[in-house]
Amino acid sequence: MKIDPYKHKEVFLKWKDKTTGDINGISKINSDIILQYISDMENGLNVSSKSMKGPRSFIRLNNLRQRMVFLAKYIEQHCNINLVDLSEEQIIKFFNAMRNGTIKRLDGKCYKSVVDFVKPFKAFWHWHIKVNKKKGIGIKDITEDIDVSNSKPKWVYLSQEQIKRLCDNAKLEYKVLIMFLYDTGIRSPTELLNIQAADIYEDFKKLHIRQEIAKKGSFGRKINLMLSSDLLKQYVQDKGLQNNDQLFEISPIVINQYLKRLAKRVLGEGMSLAGEKYSNLTMYDLRHCSCCYWLPRYKSESALKYRFGWKKSDKIHYYSELLGMKDTITEEDMLIDLTKTEIEKRLLKTEQENEILKEKLQAFNTDVIQLKALMHIYISKVKQFEDLQPGL
Repeated sequence: MKIDPYKHKEVFLKWKDKTTGDINGISKINSDIILQYISDMENGLNVSSKSMKGPRSFIRLNNLRQRMVFLAKYIEQHCNINLVDLSEEQIIKFFNAMRNGTIKRLDGKCYKSVVDFVKPFKAFWHWHIKVNKKKGIGIKDITEDIDVSNSKPKWVYLSQEQIKRLCDNAKLEYKVLIMFLYDTGIRSPTELLNIQAADIYEDFKKLHIRQEIAKKGSFGRKINLMLSSDLLKQYVQDKGLQNNDQLFEISPIVINQYLKRLAKRVLGEGMSLAGEKYSNLTMYDLRHCSCCYWLPRYKSESALKYRFGWKKSDKIHYYSELLGMKDTITEEDMLIDLTKTEIEKRLLKTEQENEILKEKLQAFNTDVIQLKALMHIYISKVKQFEDLQPGL
């Protein structure tokens, strides 16, 4: 069974049991429409024609119900209206207010990623359109002009040398984990926590990320372990792990807290090249760092995408931002480029000369064969002549 580190299924089912009636804190109209929407998404009903068919994951269901309940509460508070009665102008102004800080978080800070609320609302509204279309009722799409732009979250970039410094100062178990994450670029904690000892094979040189534990929309893969093999071998032996044992039986929260303390102690409070403080290091950042490490080392883009479980090339830039890259052009490359035409001419001339020599050689061989045949005839005639005149 796939391990769910954040217990998304348990959380959703618990919420579902508690909300058999109405959702607290919002109007009955909003409560009914949200419950209907979540129920349809749970069963894969009335999904967008552009989306994957079938039930939504528990991660997605939790995200949708949390965002939609939040939006219902705030729209009732700021617009004094139910979700289904919103106009295009009202919803655009509402999200603009979230972006410019007019509507703030409960802690008084501005929302960093308003698009995380915009996308669930757009999904909800398109579901609302589809449901009513089946009833013969036309609903206007009020979401077309909503701003969906989003600034990329900051993250912690670490060079290979900084990773080494962290490992040199980390406890043994954490050292193994850091190098494993940096080596594999595996998704953590979802894929990481589902890796078993048996998934490491060929004398700890390869890792099998099984299809059933891969992120939805990604794929299973078998990758080479180039940096962490020896550490893993010693770790598994010391732990006495068997085939079906979980490779890293850890708490993501505890691990991230340790990484923050370690990074602060070793690297300080400075800002990394990706815009986030070293002291905010998490397991997720190590996937970014892994991409930066492998990007200049892989010879093909498709091979790099395979290692990380990506289908689209834009993920490479998203995760690396090309940090750690350098210009590799040399004078030798320029020489080859500048003299390419001349070299091609010389090669063509050489090929032509070779063809001429080849033809001459073939003609010579033909002459030799003919001469050899004539010699055989001559020798045969001489022998016949000698046989006719035995007394001579």
